[in-house]
Amino acid sequence: MKKIVIIGGGAGGLQLATSLGRHFSFGRFRRQNKSPAAQITLVDKNRTHIWKPLLHQVATGALDSSLDALNYQVHARANGFQFELGSLQGLDRENKTVELAEVCSEDGTPLVPARKLEYDYLVFALGSQSNDFHTPGVRDCCQFLDSAEQAQKFHTRLLDQFLQLESRVAESVHIAIVGGGATGVELAAELVDAVHEMGHYGRIKNGDLKVTLIEAGPHLLPALPQRLGNSSQKELTKIGVRVLTSTQVAEATQAGFITKEGEEIPAAIRVWAAGVKAPDFLQQLDGLAVNPRNQIEVETTLRSKNDSAIFALGDCAGCEDSNGVRVPPRAQSAQQMAKTASANLIRLIENPEAELEPFTYKDHGSLVSLSKFDAVGNLMGGLVKGSLTIEGRLAGLAYRSLYRMHLAALHGWPKAMLLYVIGQANRFVKPRLKMH
Repeated sequence: MKKIVIIGGGAGGLQLATSLGRHFSFGRFRRQNKSPAAQITLVDKNRTHIWKPLLHQVATGALDSSLDALNYQVHARANGFQFELGSLQGLDRENKTVELAEVCSEDGTPLVPARKLEYDYLVFALGSQSNDFHTPGVRDCCQFLDSAEQAQKFHTRLLDQFLQLESRVAESVHIAIVGGGATGVELAAELVDAVHEMGHYGRIKNGDLKVTLIEAGPHLLPALPQRLGNSSQKELTKIGVRVLTSTQVAEATQAGFITKEGEEIPAAIRVWAAGVKAPDFLQQLDGLAVNPRNQIEVETTLRSKNDSAIFALGDCAGCEDSNGVRVPPRAQSAQQMAKTASANLIRLIENPEAELEPFTYKDHGSLVSLSKFDAVGNLMGGLVKGSLTIEGRLAGLAYRSLYRMHLAALHGWPKAMLLYVIGQANRFVKPRLKMH
């Protein structure tokens, strides 16, 4: 039996483990009463999965991660793969083993010792982390939204600030966000809406929370057409967000940000959402070929350029597809790569001499939520002929459908629609905002 180990349970890694688990455990091998040809193991440092594009909603309390999170252990059992809780600590390419760090409780008590896993094929699907570009003070003074844990930490700090507003200890609270990409824009809009929702449960008023969004480029949403960036800026300004474009941050402090022009932007909570890179430790993994952004360099088949037993997908993969297109770090990229990686790994297990399928990236466009029912974006590729720019309620509907498609890839459409119905029912029985 071949062993496939997948490191990282994000959008791409979890989809890949699910696809391979179903194929080898419930496919023709099961029907023919044969033992599975491969054992699939997914490794992640967290017990649960939350779709990363929703982390800004977890941060503001618009989404309760305890209700929407998917438990890896339960999902693994239902889909024919194994789950190992742990963080990658080392790689031995010669002996084909990965070492996982020991698992400790919150108070530091060791629970599971460090251990090694053998593999025949190893897949990295570690995603990305915020890139501080070595800006002084950012690591020590700013919040990031790279994980559900960080989003929950932000939420706790936000509730503390709301308490001070409610008790009138503070007249107003300032939050500054660096980065006018999707994360920054979506978080800014959700924060304004969170204040509005808090008004239903206390004395907090619109305008008590001051939000500043800082973008180094000339317009917001640099990955989208300028018109959409300008449209989102107009909408954010209308709801009370201070938007600063063409403004570079030189330093972060405990009091706020200092721009290159010397302007001080005060902020009780400082968020850094300006660019991403793959995890730094990938540079030290037993000579694995990586690029300056720490991404594992892969062929068009998603195989590592210097190790045929290793694959990479998603944000941690440095990949040019079969058309020579550099694949951008997006959730849709990871999900498309997972399909190609799944097909290629199945080929390798069932026929080692088979030719592998090259990955072709299909840009379906980008959508950015402005909270509630509004959004901006463009649809491309297989969704429409050419490119279609959309805004408002239509864009909001399309944005929410992306999460439903993610759920369908993991659970199938019947269960995905049932989860949607349950989510709608919760809107009537739960507070509009998570208050704890």
